[in-house]
Amino acid sequence: MREYLDALEANNPAGPNSDSDEPPSGDSTPPKSISPTDPGARWTAVRGGPAFYAYSTNYLIDLEAGIIVDVEATPAHRTEEVDATRTMIERVERKFDLTPKRLVADTAYGAAPMLHWIVNEKKIEPHIPVWEKSLREDGTFSRPDFHFDARANSYECPGGKKLTSTGRPTNAGTVLFRASQHDCGSCALKQQCCPNTSHRKIARSIYEDARDVARTVCTTPAYEHSRKQRKKVEMLFAHLKRILKLDRLRLRGISGARDEFLLAAAAQNLRRMARWLTPATV
Repeated sequence: MREYLDALEANNPAGPNSDSDEPPSGDSTPPKSISPTDPGARWTAVRGGPAFYAYSTNYLIDLEAGIIVDVEATPAHRTEEVDATRTMIERVERKFDLTPKRLVADTAYGAAPMLHWIVNEKKIEPHIPVWEKSLREDGTFSRPDFHFDARANSYECPGGKKLTSTGRPTNAGTVLFRASQHDCGSCALKQQCCPNTSHRKIARSIYEDARDVARTVCTTPAYEHSRKQRKKVEMLFAHLKRILKLDRLRLRGISGARDEFLLAAAAQNLRRMARWLTPATV
């Protein structure tokens, strides 16, 4: 019972006894379902399959060699899986003095704060699709249809009018650029731009420079090569269940999951190295 209550408290970042006036960081939404035997696990499901309690294993892999450099266990929740990237990169840098030149990942890792950390703080080339939510599907102009002038710190709309900003960021980490109501009201393109509002406004992330770097990288041949190399990553996760039979954990808690995932990663590395040492058959 003590172990169970400790696990509940460990997953409660700002409980009733907390003295902090700040809201809890990360995902503060309480889970809809808590495991009666392992409260650290998260209720999740794969597409088309049944739901279950689970932990996620996260790998940092040398794509050229196919070797797992670091592994981190997290509850099966996307936000915590993405945050594990920082933990692994900083741990490898601290222990082995290794920093990747490029980072290959899927769109879930393409959020603005993560790209800012990768590009501006760690100086790593992001081979990651940008998480885009600004594209419109109703036929009106999307943000890419507006040209941003960095020197003037303003947007220019397809009609040639300026959208300016006060420069103050919102709580969502964006800066709002607004056109004047007079310009929009007399514009011949209003029905294609802002038919339901008096004027157009655009939210620009405070980390948009890092997002632009990722967009540029995604147009290069190197990015296409990285996409092909990601098959090595997916193959390792498939081997966990198909070859190592790790479809169920034997230990409880995040520490137990960390131990099992670390041993599994070591076994996968040993299999890879044994293949290198085995002479090729004719």
